Amino acid sequence: MDDRLRLDGNAAAGTLGEVFSFEVTTAHYACEGCGRIDQIGAAMVYDVRGLGTIVRCPGCDNALIRLAHNRGRYMVDLRGTRYLTTG
Repeated sequence: MDDRLRLDGNAAAGTLGEVFSFEVTTAHYACEGCGRIDQIGAAMVYDVRGLGTIVRCPGCDNALIRLAHNRGRYMVDLRGTRYLTTG
């Protein structure tokens, strides 16, 4: 993806906060691609205006979370994560 669009995982806090009821940036994930375990805040985020937000693993570039907003609804794809956990 275009490096000019890349942000750190904390940049997705507002968008993900509209979907999840917990502080997502401190939530831990396990990457389905490489098995990396880390906090969402340490991941890479691509915020493509008008299309959505993609959270990627910094270890293997796997798409962990895909989030789109359309017609007042959010669509969330978590297939790139083995799990997402708080605390």
